[in-house]
Amino acid sequence: MSTTGRTPTPTEGGTLAAAPVPGTEKDSLGSRLTWALRDCWTIVEQELTHLARQPSTFAWQLGMPVVMVLMFVYVFGSAMDVTGQGAGEGYVDYAMPGMFAMTMAFGFMNTAFAVTLNKEKGFMDRYRSMPMAPSAVVTGRGVSDIIQAAVDLATIAGIALIVGWRAGGSLVETLAAFGLLLWLRLALIFVGIYLGLLIKNSEVAGSLFAVAFPLGFISSVFAPPEMMPGWLGAVAAWNPISSTANAIRELFATPGAGLGEPSYWIDGQALLGAVVWPALIMAIFVPLAVRQFQNLSR
Repeated sequence: MSTTGRTPTPTEGGTLAAAPVPGTEKDSLGSRLTWALRDCWTIVEQELTHLARQPSTFAWQLGMPVVMVLMFVYVFGSAMDVTGQGAGEGYVDYAMPGMFAMTMAFGFMNTAFAVTLNKEKGFMDRYRSMPMAPSAVVTGRGVSDIIQAAVDLATIAGIALIVGWRAGGSLVETLAAFGLLLWLRLALIFVGIYLGLLIKNSEVAGSLFAVAFPLGFISSVFAPPEMMPGWLGAVAAWNPISSTANAIRELFATPGAGLGEPSYWIDGQALLGAVVWPALIMAIFVPLAVRQFQNLSR
């Protein structure tokens, strides 16, 4: 037992960081916030250290988006007519913003798997045994994943430039588009954290592709909802991924984006939807994730 009134908390690799023992710090909003931020950063450091020590994980996570880009640009792209100008015309410009959105959305599977794996290895029990902020595991995972998502997004954007995609908007509009993509990713990170804490083992977490597949493909990622059957088009139009994909197409000044009469109300409110949908998702899943962490069996 420490004689200084502080108890060690675990970090990656067995190193220890100091955390306050309840009752030794003034119980004020400011002190609680300070320690919550410090605990959050401890988790961030652990997750980034783990990623640096296992670069194959990062490569694997980028593998599917790269394959999807090559498949839809070079295999199916020549048969797609989304602009009305003929098969293949302008499809790269249309599909790449959708691929950006899908890459951000599919990241929740990686989050869920990593959280489930940490739970299996006993990290969650170690965290819960320490006098750390209950929100730290959730927020720390969120911050570390958004940093990783920014790297993923930069990589997939580089691939898009190689295959011929170009952003037609201004620098401010382009940065705003990438900001909306990270906003969507941040919201879905908390969905992944909640599912990771809820799921029993990593084998079940690995099957989340069955959920992610329709979430990503029944959207405007690869084709406009107007090209789908009526009921399916409505589902695709109201998909949060569609709102983000359509919004960034407008910001990237994608040819044909935002032109003509939208078939669905939400199509005409893409920018609004790209902001509101992630906010609603976080309002639901952040407290759920924190509560699920607090309720884990000891």
